[in-house]
Amino acid sequence: MSQPLLVIDNLHVAVEGKPILKGLSLTVSAGEVHALMGPNGSGKSTLSFCLMGHPKYAVTAGRILYQGEDIAALSPDKRAQRGIFLAFQYPTAIPGVTIANFLRAAIRGVRGADVPVKEFRQTVKTQLSTLGIPDTFMNRYVNDGFSGGEKKRLEILQMAVLNPALAVLDETDSGLDIDALKTVAAGINALRGPQRGILLITHYQRLLNYVTPDRVRVLVDGRLVRSGGPELALELEAKGYEGFKPASELVGA
Repeated sequence: MSQPLLVIDNLHVAVEGKPILKGLSLTVSAGEVHALMGPNGSGKSTLSFCLMGHPKYAVTAGRILYQGEDIAALSPDKRAQRGIFLAFQYPTAIPGVTIANFLRAAIRGVRGADVPVKEFRQTVKTQLSTLGIPDTFMNRYVNDGFSGGEKKRLEILQMAVLNPALAVLDETDSGLDIDALKTVAAGINALRGPQRGILLITHYQRLLNYVTPDRVRVLVDGRLVRSGGPELALELEAKGYEGFKPASELVGA
């Protein structure tokens, strides 16, 4: 049996001394899409930032194993170089920096070396075609004047170009209308594959109408309270989060 891509074991995380995650355990294998759902303030985004090594989020107990390695001591850039990617809920605008220059710098940062121009152009051309994004997109400034849907499409394009082994998508569906949601979902589905694990963090079931997860987990008050298949998202849609209370037994399967 192959080694899991990501193992989170009894993880406790605090922000400025306040406990946020309170014993979270889960496992993601390559080729799987896991949806993490929960209400506002449950700790979903805390987990995403902690996985990328944001210094504000202090691990007070537990472990994060990525490809068998404890990554607690690794800086965000080192985690990115090992193949971890985070798509932000609120991407930042960078006026004056074109998407082409931004993506090339991102690849250089992950590889630790410059990418040949010919290889970069071919990689970008292939991914633009796969995701249905026009070539003119590359000449625009990063997220400058972008709609919500355009910002999220750029996040998916970054993921495609960087080709991470583990992609953490933090509320990629936030603020999207139905057409933008379908476009982003199509991009996620295009990038599913046997070598990549995806942790999809979301409030709502609607994204899961278009991206079918292998596992769904419910996070409430920093604890995993339920774990199941895609049908669990439908139950959440019908009942809401009110009926899901933290249990003494944490779900880590």
